[in-house]
Amino acid sequence: MAASEAPSTIDLPDEAATEAVAADLAAALGRGDVLALSGGLGAGKTTFARALIRAFVADAGVEVPSPTFTLLQTYAGGRFPLAHFDFYRLSSADELDEIGFEDALAEGAVLVEWPERAPSRLPAERLELSFEIAGSGRRLGVAGEGALAARFRRSRAIRAFLDSGGWKGADRRFLQGDASTRAYERVHAGARRGVLMDWPPANAGLPGGKRSAYRATDVRPFIAVDNALRAAGLSAPELYAADTGAGFLLMEDLGAEGVVAGAGPIAERYHVAMAVLAEIHNRPRPAELRLPDGTVHRLPAYRPEMLADELELFLDWYFPYVIGEPAAPADRTGFHAAWAPLLARLDRAETSWVLLDVHSPNLLWLPEREGLRRIGLLDFQDAMIGPTAYDVASLAQDARVTVPADLERALVGRYIELRRQASGDFDAQIFSEAYAILAAQRAMRILGVFVRLSEKAGKPHYLNHIPRVLEYLRRTLTEPVLSGVSVWYEKHRFS
Repeated sequence: MAASEAPSTIDLPDEAATEAVAADLAAALGRGDVLALSGGLGAGKTTFARALIRAFVADAGVEVPSPTFTLLQTYAGGRFPLAHFDFYRLSSADELDEIGFEDALAEGAVLVEWPERAPSRLPAERLELSFEIAGSGRRLGVAGEGALAARFRRSRAIRAFLDSGGWKGADRRFLQGDASTRAYERVHAGARRGVLMDWPPANAGLPGGKRSAYRATDVRPFIAVDNALRAAGLSAPELYAADTGAGFLLMEDLGAEGVVAGAGPIAERYHVAMAVLAEIHNRPRPAELRLPDGTVHRLPAYRPEMLADELELFLDWYFPYVIGEPAAPADRTGFHAAWAPLLARLDRAETSWVLLDVHSPNLLWLPEREGLRRIGLLDFQDAMIGPTAYDVASLAQDARVTVPADLERALVGRYIELRRQASGDFDAQIFSEAYAILAAQRAMRILGVFVRLSEKAGKPHYLNHIPRVLEYLRRTLTEPVLSGVSVWYEKHRFS
């Protein structure tokens, strides 16, 4: 974010405008970012910094004293530490070593007032904010290019989207990011509450296998599947506003109450979620879903060859993680030979909508609603047409929370019972076989994904889930249909 770039200007006619722009910038901040605030005494630097800090830590009442005399104030209530420096009283740039400037930069984001007192200590990539008095208000100059500048521009575009959609002046709070470049915010304007999805255009998600070619790349598939689920009488978020070109979607806030308590699943809620899956699978579901603009989104087919490709993640990432060296050609040949007849058997399995990640992070509990609508569904933009047993395995062997073996059996048994009640044509034997195959495939794929996220994306916390997924895999490999895979697995001493 070179300081040499020509600045854009933003008028700040009053305190509300200042707070809104500060909140937009707070939403854009990332670890390692530097904001350099310059301007004369009384130009508005500290006021802006105070508004930004309060927005970042999501606490309008937090005390934000000026660091003029202490040189530094730190704030730990946000997504990462935020340090507020004031260089006005620096006697030399060397003092920054004593107060931990480099450490603050490494650990989180940094705001600097009076940056001209130690310009050599600031990184070249930064965002420069210059303040001046303009009548009864202020004028803000913004200079710099790079990641933060791009994020700030996008954040300002989100503000314009909200304003134009009838949510002018809405308060914004970072909610979460996910494994792709999607990010989410909670917004509220008066008594209204919503969730904003920010999905930058041309985001194809994470690389890795044939499924990536079928991943949704914009908000349109989410809109199509969302409308289809709500038309089926299920609880997906109501959509309030959309800008499909920009990748912005404002939707109903379904709350934060999930389906787990502490470290374990709440059995009743998992049973309702399983009943939701049975309801989806009880009747034919279309592959073509119409959008409000009249266009059609066609759900791709989740074919055995795609499942086979996903298994490569186990060989490419988990195998060397455990064994200490890449899988040899003979290892791969044996693995593929064990899996090929199993995937071929899936051709006779029943198919329907597959939401792909029906597990605790994507399920909300809505106690004020009735029946199946008590389960709120999220994160279904990559839905496909594929074996119904896949989503059942996703829920009954939740990768994020341990489902005990007896609860897994009860959940699958309840699903089979509901399907039999709805149709005498339901073949429980074929389903159970497909369930075993897909549970094992999913477990092996996830083991590879978690190692890849740790080693390639710098997210080691995913490794914490590996023991749980291994236990699911060991359970499943006892099924007779998986004997070939079980022999290969035991031969390589993964257990």
